[in-house]
Amino acid sequence: MKWWKGSSMSSNYSDFRRDLDAVLVERDPRKLRAFLIERGQWPADTTMDPETAMWMMIAASPNLKSLHAEARAWLAQHGRAGEADAITGRGGSPPAAHGRSGTKGRRPRER
Repeated sequence: MKWWKGSSMSSNYSDFRRDLDAVLVERDPRKLRAFLIERGQWPADTTMDPETAMWMMIAASPNLKSLHAEARAWLAQHGRAGEADAITGRGGSPPAAHGRSGTKGRRPRER
């Protein structure tokens, strides 16, 4: 990853995050795609949908809280309400039937 070269990881990540948020706040999927390709985060031939990715990243960014409601609304309108809930913390905890019951791989007893 290009942006890790040259100095400490934490300062490079901070710089990357700042730059990413600056791109995200513009809400321009083409700029986001170009930024991620330039920074080596996406391959040039990516099939990722930059608009969906943009709104997911906005929803997940702690620095863009003022855009979270807009991001959640966009995601919900485009069939991504579950992802929006997970990202924004609105979803509940996963059901135990999905392996999260704390039994470490054992099946529940039948009654």
